[in-house]
Parts: sequence; C-alpha cells; structure tokens
Amino acid sequence: MTTEHIAASINPWQVAQQQFDLAAERLNLDPGLRRVLREPRRELTVHFPVKMDDGSVQVFTGYRVQHNLGRGPAKGGIRYHQDVTLDEVKALAMWMTWKCAVVGIPYGGGKGGVIVDPKKLSQKELEALSRRFFTEIEVLVGPERDIPAPDVNTNAQVMAWFMDTYSMHAGHTVPGVVTGKPISLGGSEGRNEATARGTVFCIIEAARHLGIELPKARVAIQGFGNAGSIAAQLIGNEGATVVAVSDSTGGIHNPDGLDIKRILAWKKEHGTVQGFPGTTDITNEQLLEVDCDILIPAALENQITNRNADRIKAKLIAEAANGPTTPDADRELFRNSKFMIPDILCNAGGVTVSYFEWVQDLNRDHWSESVVNDKLKEIMVKAFQETLAIARREQIDMRTAAYLLAVQRVADATALRGLYP
Repeated sequence: MTTEHIAASINPWQVAQQQFDLAAERLNLDPGLRRVLREPRRELTVHFPVKMDDGSVQVFTGYRVQHNLGRGPAKGGIRYHQDVTLDEVKALAMWMTWKCAVVGIPYGGGKGGVIVDPKKLSQKELEALSRRFFTEIEVLVGPERDIPAPDVNTNAQVMAWFMDTYSMHAGHTVPGVVTGKPISLGGSEGRNEATARGTVFCIIEAARHLGIELPKARVAIQGFGNAGSIAAQLIGNEGATVVAVSDSTGGIHNPDGLDIKRILAWKKEHGTVQGFPGTTDITNEQLLEVDCDILIPAALENQITNRNADRIKAKLIAEAANGPTTPDADRELFRNSKFMIPDILCNAGGVTVSYFEWVQDLNRDHWSESVVNDKLKEIMVKAFQETLAIARREQIDMRTAAYLLAVQRVADATALRGLYP
C-alpha cells in the first residue's frame, strides 16, 4: 500500500476524536463537557449547481463545519480537493479549535471544503464555483460569526471572490469576512509566509532546546506548496541545509544540499520538482525516511503511520501540515526519542496572522510586515515555551502537552459560559 492508500484508509475524524479523548482523560474533564467538545456544533452540507464553459450544468457538494464557538467566531480554511469528505472537514475544524487555543487567539474552530479537482476547471468555472459555494454557506459566515481563509488549492484570488460575493449581498464592502486576501483588498503583510514563518520560529526554539545547531542541520521537506517551499527558504536563511523536497508528483534528494530558488524556478517550468539536475528522484514515502536532522511534513494528513514511524531518522519533526502523523505513530516516535512539534502549535502561524488581518480589517488599519512578524514571533515563542513546560512537567510528548493546554482553555471558556438556555 502506498502512503496515499494508507492515508485514505485512516479516518481523520476518528484520529481527531482519539487525540481529544487522550487529553480529556488526562485533564479529568467533566463527562458532560467532554461530550460537548467531542462533537462539532454545526455541520452544513450544500449541493449547488455551476454552469460550465460547455453550457452543461454540474452539481458540486461542499461543506462548512463549526466545531466550537466558546472562545470566539469560527476560523478556518476552505479547501478544494477531489477527496474532501465531511469527516475530514470535521477533523480539521476540531484541530482549528485547539490550534487557536494553543496560541491564545480569540477564535473557535471551523473548516470548509468542496469536492472538486480545481485543476480541471477553467478560471471562469473556478470563479463561478467559488461565488456560488460562498452564497450557499452565507447562512453561517460573517466577520463576527465565521471567517474562512485559504487552504489546499485555494488562494488570495478565491478569497477576493468570496469577499466580493458577501459584500455584494451586504450592499457594502466587508473585508473582515475572510482572511488571506490580496493586500490591495485588506489583506495583511506577511500572511503568505505566515504558516512557514511560524513553523521556523518553532524549529529555532526546538533546536535550541535539543542542542541542534541549525547551521549544521540537514532538513527534508515533504510538500512544496506555500508552506513547504517558503519554509525551505526561511530555514535556509537560518543556515540549515535542505537535502530533500517533494511535491504531489514525487521528490528529489541531494545529501550535499539543494538550491531552493533554482528548484522553485524548475517547478514553475516543469510542474514538478522531479528531474532537477544533480539530484536523485525519490518517492514521497522515501522522503520521510531520508537521513536528516529535521523533517518538515508540509503535505497532507496521515503520512507518518505505524508502518514507517520506526524508519524515520530525523531527531526533530515539525508538522507544517495538518494531521500528518497518526496516534500510533506518535507513540512510536516518542518511544524512539524523536521530538515532535505538533501541527496545532507548529503551523498556527497562518491562523495567527489571519487573526492580525481580521483585526486590521475591523479597525480599518494596516500594519507593516515587520510589526506583523514581530507580533507573530512573540505569540509562537510563548506558545512553544508553554507547551514545552507542560511536556517536561508531565513527562509527555509535545502533542499531548499542546492538547492539554488547548483543551483546558476551550473547556474553561465553555464551562464559564455555561449551557444556554
């Protein structure tokens, strides 16, 4: 079985609930509160028509899930992918709740998705699909209610269409309804690099804790999209050597290091990183097992499983993707003294700068990139240190520690608010 087949056979919602149960058990959460937090608050499924370029009408299915609103409006991306399922969206919404709580920003978790392969759509069809989908989920969204953002296969242009659609219905411009917008429409400086930058801030802290010297460190990165490619550049700026990268078509490896700028140009021209001169082509599975000090999974969920966990050589794993490691793999990695920076902490830079964007939009303000990056660093370093302190005190892995921190914060907010009516 390939990693993709394994990933497809693991239900992300069961994984998310399992991770929550472990934390709830340790925190000795009230059973009623546990039942509340174990399920999403709202799940919306929509089936909507789109007129295609050839004049035919296709019906697409999309979802928007709000997991918890105890700490503020729902926040979370919308992805366009042919393999989107309701269970995947529910899991991602729950992870967003914990992610916002770990870094202490006033949001609950939400997520959305449309079952579509956007690479098969023209720009016109993509716009029609985006506007119609946003119209359908408008019953849930709003700048004080639920604020979507880009995710897999969606970008600033899609957010601009979402924002315009909502604004047309409202009769005035509402920039705060989505984040990850173009800067000219109220987007934030530094938003594009935020996920990767937050990941690298965490890696710097973890390397200091573990005694890894970054200028001597070798790094492998699975996934060469927004988070992966920018992380490759930023970690290179810290002096580390990137020895392997991969995208959806496969990967490349050179133990002496890769020239990331040249690989970006190569991928733009050839649509793949593979075949880059002076490197060996490898599979996505092989990339995870490359000889390196730091591994950054920045692709899809369920890549590190109990089948390959014992073959991972990296001392430090930084999850720039959501849910790349299964719970049984977590146990194996912890047993093998691997240090994991979990997704709900590691890739929270994206939602943190989305929060900054939202604050700027609500205040009709605009911050410089250096202000954004300084605020991001402060939040990421604080969240990392708080999580590390719990991990050391309780003698547990970093994921369990991050969950204890996050679930406690959400449980406190939910309990204080009480049950209505």
